[in-house]
Amino acid sequence: MDAYNDYTAIFLLLSPLFFYIVAVSFRLLDNSALLFLQKEILVDSSNVSLGAIKSQIDSSGDYQFKSKLKRALLYRKLHRVFIILMIASLPVTVVTYFTLFYS
Repeated sequence: MDAYNDYTAIFLLLSPLFFYIVAVSFRLLDNSALLFLQKEILVDSSNVSLGAIKSQIDSSGDYQFKSKLKRALLYRKLHRVFIILMIASLPVTVVTYFTLFYS
């Protein structure tokens, strides 16, 4: 049973890091600012708002541009989901760590 606790502890200690790495990967895949600049749409920062992306999806007639924006929107939402998973897994990791090693 001791090996089970060790593997559980390793898994729980590394899960927030895993979620963070996946979230950063999805954030790097989100290239919405580049897409806007390629279409000569000026943006203030590299973090384009969700409203601006959605309005361009609705108003654009270019099918390829729309599909790229939808993909960027999906990456943005996946980034948010994995950040939430990372934050939610931190307290579980701390509690489990202390119950496994200090009981």
